[in-house]
Amino acid sequence: QVQLVESGGGSVQPGGSPTLSCAASGRSYSSYEMAWYRQAPGKQRELVAALTGGPLARGNSAEYGAAVKGRFTISRDDDKNAAHLQMNSLEPEDTANYFCRVDFFRLGPNYYYWGQGTQVTVSS
Repeated sequence: QVQLVESGGGSVQPGGSPTLSCAASGRSYSSYEMAWYRQAPGKQRELVAALTGGPLARGNSAEYGAAVKGRFTISRDDDKNAAHLQMNSLEPEDTANYFCRVDFFRLGPNYYYWGQGTQVTVSS
């Protein structure tokens, strides 16, 4: 049974630089893609960042949402089946519930695993 547990959320002041972490348990091998999404109240879930790696990928390749590009950095630790999201220069518009998503076998959305989410609130 795969479980994803996110951590690192909370209340942050504008300009802050927290790091979110996602730990995947229930699999002993590296995933194809680990990603972060976010959903703000009244808005659709959007991609924040995604990073491929592991034995099914041709190296590591990162993709970022337009709203966070240049401010956020995604990384992964395959030994721990974990992903991290370093967030810099946070703005109130970054307030959202942040979700971790893992694709182990490059089989598409029907085989995605999702975490429960961690809330990030940016306010002064």
